[in-house]
Amino acid sequence: MRRRSPLLLALLAGAAPVLSAGGAGAQEAVDAIALDAITVAGAPSFRETATGPVQGYRATRSATATKTDTPLRDVPQTVNVVPREVLVDRQETRLADALFNVSNVQPGGSIQGRSDTFLIRGFRTQTYAIDGVFMNQANNFYPVQRDLADVERIEVLKGPASVLYGRGDPGGVINIVTRQPSLVPTADASIQGGSFGFRRVQGSVSGPVPGTDGLAARLSVATQVDPTFRDLAGRDNSRFFAAPAITWNPSPDTRVSFIGEFTRQDSVYDEGLVARNGRVPLDTIARYYGEPFSRYNANANFGTLKIEHDINEHLMLRQVLNAQSGSFDVFAARANGLSANGLQVTRRTTGVNSTYASVDSQTELVAKFDWLGLRHTALVGVEYFNGYRRAYTTQGPLASVSFLDPLPGLALPGALSLQSDLKQKTELTGLYAQDQIDLGYGLQVLLGVRYDTGTQFYFSRTSASRTIPPEQELSGVSPRVGLIYRLAEPLALYASYTTSFKPQTANVLGVASPPPETGEQVEVGTRFDLSPDVSLTASVFDITRNNVAANDPVNTNYSIITGQQRSKGVEADLAGTLLPGWKVIGGVGYTDARVTRDTTIPVGNRLDGAPLFSGSVWTTYQFQEGAWRGLGIGAGVTHVGSRFGDISNSYKVGAYTRVDAAVFYDLNEHARFSLNLRNLTDARYIEQPFNATNNIPGAPFSVLATLTARM
Repeated sequence: MRRRSPLLLALLAGAAPVLSAGGAGAQEAVDAIALDAITVAGAPSFRETATGPVQGYRATRSATATKTDTPLRDVPQTVNVVPREVLVDRQETRLADALFNVSNVQPGGSIQGRSDTFLIRGFRTQTYAIDGVFMNQANNFYPVQRDLADVERIEVLKGPASVLYGRGDPGGVINIVTRQPSLVPTADASIQGGSFGFRRVQGSVSGPVPGTDGLAARLSVATQVDPTFRDLAGRDNSRFFAAPAITWNPSPDTRVSFIGEFTRQDSVYDEGLVARNGRVPLDTIARYYGEPFSRYNANANFGTLKIEHDINEHLMLRQVLNAQSGSFDVFAARANGLSANGLQVTRRTTGVNSTYASVDSQTELVAKFDWLGLRHTALVGVEYFNGYRRAYTTQGPLASVSFLDPLPGLALPGALSLQSDLKQKTELTGLYAQDQIDLGYGLQVLLGVRYDTGTQFYFSRTSASRTIPPEQELSGVSPRVGLIYRLAEPLALYASYTTSFKPQTANVLGVASPPPETGEQVEVGTRFDLSPDVSLTASVFDITRNNVAANDPVNTNYSIITGQQRSKGVEADLAGTLLPGWKVIGGVGYTDARVTRDTTIPVGNRLDGAPLFSGSVWTTYQFQEGAWRGLGIGAGVTHVGSRFGDISNSYKVGAYTRVDAAVFYDLNEHARFSLNLRNLTDARYIEQPFNATNNIPGAPFSVLATLTARM
């Protein structure tokens, strides 16, 4: 719309009386003047989407639980979201640290510094999804530690989720939503330096691609070196990460996006501390039982292409194609126990060469329509997955070292012998359907079901076992039902029943196709908006995990399927902006996770790594006006209760409380300097128990300085 200047409008208004006094002709002249409407244009209002940025610490929408852009209050299952703004304020560089902001989620072990694993509601999960696609389903874990340079938000769907994701663990799904390209040019870069020699550079740039309307691109990169506080025989850890992404809207009805990620990791193979006499001594948290040759090298790569087309205003067709590949090599000294007197740590040398590759195709139709007077949002889809992995493992003897004073420096060991030659190939087809139905009167129901079928070849050849087993036939049905009642506009109550399905990899004597591991959850919860900018979620849950493999007490080289585990508990999470400039995120949880049936493990044993009680809170305040404008301060407390280090409950690690703080200052809208202080009280604790010879201690007091520039 064409505008007139304020000065011109004022002149015309002042001249009107004069013209009016001039007679009829003058009046006609005034009447002929048509002024343009004055429009006050401000900044466009923020509109959150399920895949876009979050304003502040509180998210309101997600697609992780439904694969449709849905308000969180309309999801009958707990979904916790950690937005990018939290990652920036805390200056997180580890996925494990980011997830401390979510109730009942604990780091489950780094697998000797190789990857990220987690405990969700007491159950371990060793993989996660990126933009709704699971990583490395043909393997037991993703071979690199996740970088956060291109992360927009991290979402945790609590409880079984096989109805949409296929195979999975009963505790829940971690879904990482990546940053999307923008047609508005943006850029940010940061340089970091911290305690123990940590240094990191990362950046992201985005904007339109010249020559093609609707085409935008983003490139995110990061590189870091981290010697850590551990005495790693003079070695350090390094990682390089690059993530190109594009989006293209060739027409108003069609959207195309692509994200690729390439990660290279070179790290020390570090198992942490060793348990003795039922506990893990913390007198020296830097103690290292490895050797200078203990190394881990890995790469992980994937690309995801997504195409969405609106057939009409009611129907949308979506196609997702994902391809993954990667490998890792290990050559390391590994602890395998203690001498009879407990003074020596016995060890072995291990070498592993592992490769994997997979393809994943998801074809979905989303329909929004009214039928029988009810509003429906329906999803139907088919997913095809085909993946393999090959892991060749060798081992050999290695001299013991002192428990209290291990001295590295042994020469490289000689030839190693075969431990196992693992070949696994999994092919699955899943058919699924979901309907979100608005019943009116504040009631909504969510119905879903999935059927998976396929085959799995799993053979671990050893020197004593060379008989090739037949392919396993896989099948499983995963139903889901949920009910939501909006008691009032800010308050929603919900109840749900969900299930999970996971192919079995246990070697059962005389059984070609052992039954898959399954999970069931019953959950009741609420989401309450305390204000337009603050939300509280709370839930009670009960999860049962069936068909858990246990060691065969008669044929010790095999397994039997008789185990059952159960986790029940309560949790609550708070996120939002309390006052202008004052933001908070945190949660508390109580989880009782135990063995309920087993032929080897005593019934009643607590599940490894799962505390009864845990909680965290992080809050920041940034001055909005006056001389202190731009200055921000932050503080946080994390508490984790005591945990058993293994399912046999043979040892225990103590509870701990960690206090963190931050000071940051926005020099202007384009630059920020921040200082993050972690573990202010220098508490000593085990962060990640994994087994008796693998317990990663938490870092002592440390400082991280960051300078960020943005456009």
